[in-house]
Amino acid sequence: MASNHPHLSAPSREQALHALYEAAELEHCLMCTYLYAAFSLKTSVDEGLTPAQLEAVMRWRRAILQVATEEMGHLVAVWNITVALGGAPRIGRFNFPLDPGILPAGVVVKLAPFNLATLQHFIYLERPAGSDEPDGEGFTSDRSFVRGADGPRLTPMGVDYDTVGQFYEKLGEGLRRMVDIHGEAGALCGTPELQLTDADANLPGCKRVICLKTALAAFDAIVTQGEGALENVEDSHYRKFAAIRTEYQALLAEDPLFIPAFPAATNPVMRRPPRPEGRVWIEDARAIATVDLANTAYGLMLRLLGYAYAVPSPDPDKALSVDLAVGLMRAIAPLAERAARLPAGPSNPQCHAGLSFIALRDASAFPPGPGARRFFVERLQQLTEAALRLNEQGDARTAAAATLLQRLAQSATQGFELDRAASTASAPVAAVAAPPSPSTPSTVEDGIERVEGEKLTLLFETRRCIHARFCVTGAPTVFLANVQGPWIHPDTMDVERLADIAHACPSGAIQYRRRDGRPDETAPPVNLAGTREAGPYAFRGELYLNGAPAGYRATLCRCGASKNKPFCDGSHHDAGFTASGEPPTGKATDMLAVRNGPLHVEPQPNGPLKVRGNLEIVSGTGRMVARVTSAFLCRCGGSKNKPFCDGTHATIGFVAD
Repeated sequence: MASNHPHLSAPSREQALHALYEAAELEHCLMCTYLYAAFSLKTSVDEGLTPAQLEAVMRWRRAILQVATEEMGHLVAVWNITVALGGAPRIGRFNFPLDPGILPAGVVVKLAPFNLATLQHFIYLERPAGSDEPDGEGFTSDRSFVRGADGPRLTPMGVDYDTVGQFYEKLGEGLRRMVDIHGEAGALCGTPELQLTDADANLPGCKRVICLKTALAAFDAIVTQGEGALENVEDSHYRKFAAIRTEYQALLAEDPLFIPAFPAATNPVMRRPPRPEGRVWIEDARAIATVDLANTAYGLMLRLLGYAYAVPSPDPDKALSVDLAVGLMRAIAPLAERAARLPAGPSNPQCHAGLSFIALRDASAFPPGPGARRFFVERLQQLTEAALRLNEQGDARTAAAATLLQRLAQSATQGFELDRAASTASAPVAAVAAPPSPSTPSTVEDGIERVEGEKLTLLFETRRCIHARFCVTGAPTVFLANVQGPWIHPDTMDVERLADIAHACPSGAIQYRRRDGRPDETAPPVNLAGTREAGPYAFRGELYLNGAPAGYRATLCRCGASKNKPFCDGSHHDAGFTASGEPPTGKATDMLAVRNGPLHVEPQPNGPLKVRGNLEIVSGTGRMVARVTSAFLCRCGGSKNKPFCDGTHATIGFVAD
């Protein structure tokens, strides 16, 4: 953001935005290169690793993916500062490999598989100021040039910097000068509601920029965590990559033939390149189909992120767009891994294919409204159809991608296409099965036992039961514990009292359908999530689980040990899980304008529960903990900020769909 000439006292807003666009491109490119290397790593002893080597490689993979996630957080921070200045974020970027001049000559960015040279390049990019770390072999620029101009210019131009940390120092200096001239309100005049916050995305650095202090704090967090961090900063990107290098060299000393990754292409391209130097043309048909689908998902992810920045909070389109974008990134991962394991083609027999991260020609945000929503729904359906065709080959990775894309298409259809007023007044969502004929008093279908009574039908879903015992203690003549044969007898108790017993069941294992003309169970007037002592979350509300209706009551695992995730199965007892049912009351306790309505719970793969909707989080005794409209709740059992996620799942290797 520094001006192009010392005679210019402060950058114009145009120059400031131009510099932030370069920062966004840089963070975006680094994220892609880290992901590319991680996706090339081997993941099984069947791929030529010993068990000890596999353990190390999987640990490296988790570390690199965590760094990539943090780069995404840096990108969001840069986007938020851009919006704070009144601009629209730079969502797109230039295609790989970058042409000279887009970044300084000393910053080379290209896609390459994991190896010692690539790892050294990452260390070089993340090096602290004053470091003498060399660049990786093959990553030095093939030409020298200087960016900028000799005299003052109104036209914004890129300037040189030695390290990324130095670049962010210049950005901060320029922002301070803008505030000195225009005042804080004049400089940071953008619409705060357009920014992304931690309520929208579970990413580090996803905080609203509202003043100079918060903007500078975002820059400082980027430098401290990643590029340009001091050498002694624990858990910085530099330290993480350096630790991988140390272990990599030790394993190579033990086994000189150790190869931790597949030979994915350097700078793969999807068509015959006009300039073939430094590029690999993908020709294999299976690789083409895989990379084509992954690239399309990546492009749609960018469009959704751009749209999220065009929609102000609290419009539900904003959170849904972010959720879909994050989901697409998860769907891309198995496709990118698959591509790295397929041949590039006859012109390049020495290497495999790889995800090329093709950038859209223009990733500008669509105008908010029906047109954008229809585009997203249509495009996700096209992606799903392509994934299902690709999945005919029976590969586990393409199958995983197809499943994820199907879920995303369903979420988009439900979230974008349904009229919001009509969706809240839809028919009761707890329906599980159509009533059978009176001649079959007891049936079991899909794990749900159905028992017909005179005035109501009782439904019992074994897999959701947590043995809270409200049924066998409150209605002992209806629910007979530890007996052979029929154990549910709905006609032995007053029907209204029996309905109350069903409502008391926290897990939703017991539900009912009235047969006497009286109304079935309805959504509660206040959505609640209770924290049970050393146990699960107890949700009450109009629940949707991964977009599908889930009734009005559910107990969801928060210990990380359930074999029936996301539901609790009692494993917290055997796992020795400890967590207070009385977490402290936080700051977000203001009364919500609306306290009920749809409550969407979406378990994030290998991560927390994403909750969207009006929700009051309460302790086991009913004390208020927080009132939120969006939250990420820990389900790995490791967060030090329970019930909220603090990112521990990524460091402990938590695995869950």
